[in-house]
Amino acid sequence: MNLHRLLQQRAANNNPVRVALIGAGKFGSMFLSQVPRTPGFHVTGIADLNPARAMDSLSRVGWPKEKHAATSMEAASQSSATFITDDAMSLIASPYVDVVIDATGSPSAGIAHVLACCTHKKHIVMVNVEADALAGPLLAKRANDAGIVYSLAYGDQPALICEMVDWARTAGFDVVAAGKGTKYLPEYHASTPDTVWGYYGFTPEMVAGGDFNAQMFNSFLDGTKSAIEMTAVANATGLTPAPLGLDFPPCGVDDLARILKPKAHGGILHHRGQVEVISSVERDGRPVFRDLRWGVYVTFAADSEYVRRCFKEYGLVTDASGEYSSMYKPFHLIGLELGISVASAALRREATGAATAWRGDCVATAKRVLKAGEVLDGEGGYTVYGKLMPAVDSLAKGALPIGLAHKVKLVRDVAIGETVTWDHVAIDSGNTAAEFRRAMEAEFSV
Repeated sequence: MNLHRLLQQRAANNNPVRVALIGAGKFGSMFLSQVPRTPGFHVTGIADLNPARAMDSLSRVGWPKEKHAATSMEAASQSSATFITDDAMSLIASPYVDVVIDATGSPSAGIAHVLACCTHKKHIVMVNVEADALAGPLLAKRANDAGIVYSLAYGDQPALICEMVDWARTAGFDVVAAGKGTKYLPEYHASTPDTVWGYYGFTPEMVAGGDFNAQMFNSFLDGTKSAIEMTAVANATGLTPAPLGLDFPPCGVDDLARILKPKAHGGILHHRGQVEVISSVERDGRPVFRDLRWGVYVTFAADSEYVRRCFKEYGLVTDASGEYSSMYKPFHLIGLELGISVASAALRREATGAATAWRGDCVATAKRVLKAGEVLDGEGGYTVYGKLMPAVDSLAKGALPIGLAHKVKLVRDVAIGETVTWDHVAIDSGNTAAEFRRAMEAEFSV
């Protein structure tokens, strides 16, 4: 409740939170748009593989050119300007940085950046949920051992879900389910970058006139992004996936308590305490009434006659029994809200969500029949999609995480819908992300 006041104090004391941003894409740009409006922040450095793109991003969000004209990190620290570079590791090592934001989306880069932050004692905010889904439990443990904060990114749905779960539990409620909304139909699992725009309703003219990445948009559609995000939520909250992964039931906000409860009580959940994503369209394609496509939710139980009566007295929407109710947030504001994670890490030394154990995994699943010799193209591509799976099942199957299913060659055929395993692929011995993931499997399997 007091982050803004603490930031104002830092500004008044001329001691702003010094931030380094790695990755100046959409999420990073949205954060940058809010920095001039937020007291107590100074972005001392931005790293991007294309520094010119970072400069364009700053101009696009309204920063005057002199604000990104610093010639070094030291010069930036002595002014209100920002240093731009293509060297992310130099920013992490800089003495003029308190908090690092990884907004790259690259699992391998994310792992390297977290480990560098551990070495240089910099708090890390992971917009890079792909890296968290791949190895978040071990990354969070390494960060804790190093005495730094490792945090999911507020504004992205996983951190908002973690916040709602924490709210419910702190209020004394048992969380029955938590998750997010999306647009889903079963056929979307087979979508590729060639078919994605038709599902979104984008015309060729719209695509040609915009800054659209087909593979990224397809990862939102084919279920991969949902599975990645629910992996992060499961590992952070203690809620767990159903054995068959996400069901994506059609559900509007008025039906959360009726649908997101255990099957034994008339709902669709495999068990109490589950992560689940709901769809904004019915299976026949009709829109769901009062859908939650852009939002997050939590369902919880009364567990007493007195609380059930309170639910009724205060107008909560419940199931027919009055036992189950819900709360939801209809939107998430992506990078516009990211400053909450940065301030929380720097000023409270608290994460806005972080893995506490390995409970869920996002595994590569064949979109079509795949043949030995083919090269997997990762999240949102033509070959595989990500499916949520309990971690214990992933480990037993030797499943290949979606974060490693990129630019690796198959050595065995894979049937459509089959889980890709480590034995299906040839991974270079020098793949540090794969080695780190293997280390996590070994550490968390005991």
